[in-house]
Amino acid sequence: MDSSVIEFTDLTKKYGSFTAVDRLNLSIKEGEIFGLLGPNGAGKSTTILMMLGLTEPTFGSVTVCGINSTTNPVDVKKKAGYLPEDVGFYDDYTGFENLMYSARLNSIPENEAKEKVTYLLDRVGLSDQSTKKAGKYSRGMRQRLGLADVLIKSPEVIILDEPTLGIDPKGVNEFLDLIVRLSREEKNTVLLSSHHLHQVQKICDRVGLFVGGKLIALGDIKTLSQQLFSHEPFIIEAGVDSSLKGLGADRPFQHLAEDLESQIRTIQGVVSVVRDNDLFRITASDDITGDIAKAIVGSGLQLKSLSRKEYGLDDIYNRYFEENGNSK
Repeated sequence: MDSSVIEFTDLTKKYGSFTAVDRLNLSIKEGEIFGLLGPNGAGKSTTILMMLGLTEPTFGSVTVCGINSTTNPVDVKKKAGYLPEDVGFYDDYTGFENLMYSARLNSIPENEAKEKVTYLLDRVGLSDQSTKKAGKYSRGMRQRLGLADVLIKSPEVIILDEPTLGIDPKGVNEFLDLIVRLSREEKNTVLLSSHHLHQVQKICDRVGLFVGGKLIALGDIKTLSQQLFSHEPFIIEAGVDSSLKGLGADRPFQHLAEDLESQIRTIQGVVSVVRDNDLFRITASDDITGDIAKAIVGSGLQLKSLSRKEYGLDDIYNRYFEENGNSK
């Protein structure tokens, strides 16, 4: 996964005095699931249109599989499959018939097309709905059919533009799991454009935060978290068993807990300790999770839970917005 399949170089799109995409520089690797995350109007869809050669950049360039999207858009479309947020099908055709139509448009021989369509309908979980008219499909079923339609030409790159809008939560999870499975098994490179943080975090290898036409952050969740929160205190929560069952303790829980709180305060790196009955919330300048566990075990109390706060994509997103003077 070393070679770049999608390459943006100073890609810029202006509409008069308005800059929709501002000097985008980005490389997306082979086999990667990349999330382009940003609010509506951030420039994500404009970027995709330039990738597919459907609109020309004001300056800069984008290549897909080494092909310039502006000068050779037809060749790019042979390499890339595109699933928009609202897929169009012939409603009076069945799912099978719609895919067969797409196969013919892609010059796939009839026998090969029938075999491939049958295979893809099974892959996206629509085998038992293949003879149903597309007009009767639910939103989630249409998106699954759309994904099969994208795969009909065996693309190297799959571009998904807000593909889960209007799908119920269960359908969203199933659809996202399907994308990951297909990407890993078919070795596709996937670009997912979305404004849903948890969906991007769930499946993407790397994330680009896109705001006001600019890429303001790039990396995997762990790297972005380390960059943003490296100087933040560690927050550790420890739960103990207040029942004292099986310990044969001759002192009441309250006394043991108070002694433990005092002991935790003496650990190097501890900034503050707040106790709520059997739950301790510790703020520290270093990761002292192991020291806290050792103190609890040695105190005569039983450790029930121990966790350190991990900063997720929502924390990262909000912090970047704060630093860039934006609001969600």
